[in-house]
Amino acid sequence: MPLTELRPLVTVRPRPGDLLRIDGRASVQFAGSRALTFRVVAASEQPTYAGWIWLTGYVLDRSGRATARREVYVQLAGLRPASGEPARRATHLRRMPV
Repeated sequence: MPLTELRPLVTVRPRPGDLLRIDGRASVQFAGSRALTFRVVAASEQPTYAGWIWLTGYVLDRSGRATARREVYVQLAGLRPASGEPARRATHLRRMPV
């Protein structure tokens, strides 16, 4: 299978303010009980492997309070909006070149 067929067909770049659920789909290090809810502060422009991105933001607890500032390296195709995220946030997502 050619490498180009392994790339995701559509990827989106998170923006500051986006609320994401980061779990094992985004990176194996966040599988199971290590999953987290993450409020994006910045998305790096630094070149990485195709389909991956560095995000800076805050880990949120169940009540929505920030508990830690983190930088995470995740697959774009594995990112999901966190439950409770307003639908309007999806209107500004931009397609990234693959």
